[in-house]
Amino acid sequence: MEKHSRPFFLSSLSSLSNSSRQARFGFIHGLTVALLVLGVAVDAASVPAASSGAEVSTTANSTFDKGCPQANVLRPSRNKDLWEGVTREISSEAFKNDAVGKLTRAVQIPTEAFDDMGSVGQDSRWAAFEPFHEYLQTTFPLVHSTLNRTKVNTYGLVYEWGAAEGSSAKPILFAAHQDVVPVENTTIGLWTHAPYSGFYDGQRVWGRGSTDDKGCLIGILIAVETLLQKGFTKPNRPVILAFGFDEEISGFQGASELAKFIEAKYGKDGVAMIIDEGLGFSEQYGTPIATPGISEKGSFNMQLEVRATGGHSSVPPPHTGIGILAALLVQVEANPFEAQLVRRFYSPPPLCIAEHAKDVPQDFRTLVLQSAESDSALQALESVITSSNLLKSLISTTQSINIVQGGVKSNVLPERSTAVVNHRIAATGSVSELKTRNAQILETVAQRFNLSYNAFGSQVFGNASSLPALALTDASNGGLEPAPLSPTSSTDLPYQLLSGTIKAVYSAHRGDFQGVTSDIVVAPGMMPANTDTRHYWNLTRHIYRYSHLNGGSNGGSQLDWGIHTVNEFIPVDEWLENIQFYTTLILNADEATDL
Repeated sequence: MEKHSRPFFLSSLSSLSNSSRQARFGFIHGLTVALLVLGVAVDAASVPAASSGAEVSTTANSTFDKGCPQANVLRPSRNKDLWEGVTREISSEAFKNDAVGKLTRAVQIPTEAFDDMGSVGQDSRWAAFEPFHEYLQTTFPLVHSTLNRTKVNTYGLVYEWGAAEGSSAKPILFAAHQDVVPVENTTIGLWTHAPYSGFYDGQRVWGRGSTDDKGCLIGILIAVETLLQKGFTKPNRPVILAFGFDEEISGFQGASELAKFIEAKYGKDGVAMIIDEGLGFSEQYGTPIATPGISEKGSFNMQLEVRATGGHSSVPPPHTGIGILAALLVQVEANPFEAQLVRRFYSPPPLCIAEHAKDVPQDFRTLVLQSAESDSALQALESVITSSNLLKSLISTTQSINIVQGGVKSNVLPERSTAVVNHRIAATGSVSELKTRNAQILETVAQRFNLSYNAFGSQVFGNASSLPALALTDASNGGLEPAPLSPTSSTDLPYQLLSGTIKAVYSAHRGDFQGVTSDIVVAPGMMPANTDTRHYWNLTRHIYRYSHLNGGSNGGSQLDWGIHTVNEFIPVDEWLENIQFYTTLILNADEATDL
């Protein structure tokens, strides 16, 4: 896309009022959150038409027909009394105290996953999951007596809640992971409460895994156990719970094996929809915005290895292996990936904020809405976004040099020097394109230092056995492509089911069980991190990464709750609302005749 010059961008903003120019910087903050879950517009033509017999109907009364249409509030009908009773019970003090106790005890069982974990059965550290399994079995007796539990690869858990006799409905799958990131020993003294204490201070449960991801896992089980207690024992639509045990180290022994088990039993595309962990909702410009993730960035780790002749450092060459590696890394950082707004890959979050948020300045609202069809407005918006490094990184492929190693002694010339560059691949990119680009960018430096150059197994020039030499290799087991885009059209029933459920739960948690509208806006987006769903692509096209957790005002999220660092916690009221979400989605899906 051809970019306009700076004068054009300034002129495009010159018509904004003073208040709007001041608000521009605030709007950039709002876009930070919107683009953190970067939306993707899906052509209606690319989504198969739904069956006319579906119960989930939303478009006729949607507020907006274009840009960011909203589903209607969707509440259970056949199970209306059950739903209302359970929803009110979840808000009770007795339920809260019991639920908190269950989560606290789950957090107290360390289930750390380390990058260097060996295979199950060979690495004794996996045994840490056995006490957790025992805890789940004793804590959720109805789940374990009613649902069929299968252990996959020893520590993966699949629970199947069979449908009533005669039902041919596809199952809905809830995913979560048992493992947590390790706690660094040097940071234990920085925790307000011990990392595995599960301490409850009356408002929050503290500890590793409280948010990521035992909060979701225990919440799902509480939702199912509660429904069973109320007599909801034979759903019309099957329910699958899939709990991996190595999500934090890419899920190759956990979710990967779970996916094979589920596909073997239900077939390819045999699941109606999947819900896994994701961002929730927060207030932006006076309006709550929910951001279910419909895709994930891809990832790829590239290793650069420079081999050079060793020797005594008293007679060094003009450039040591480390010096050559440094020049290569400078070349990498001098060539960042271009950031561009591609209309079908950015639309919903900014458009949803502009269309629906109450407090967006009108002039800027107009600019964003016009960008949906006007190239000049799109380029003006692109200029605003790419002026922020944070926003720029969220819409483009990124590269980060994270590991550098070389040398063994101060007076010895380094014979082998390496670096690892981590990439997060935008929805418009691919692993193969990234490898080709990187190989081309580094070719000029390899020529300058007269290196033998091998790029991802292909000898570009020079003799493979000669020194000095440069080799680019894949350090990520093939890398990960950007996830397929889950459909979000107004005719896509699983997405409309999810959206309507989000609206119903938001209203009910605030005391509204009858309203036909809801204040919350649903804006499909991109999950900023990778989840176990990377292994579930064959099971369904409808994968949504969403945790119904309230991030508060100013675009906050659970990313602010200490995930992967010290003082991880989960606010209990927000967590209880997420349990309401799980129960409501189960009951709504049970009444949907066509998913």
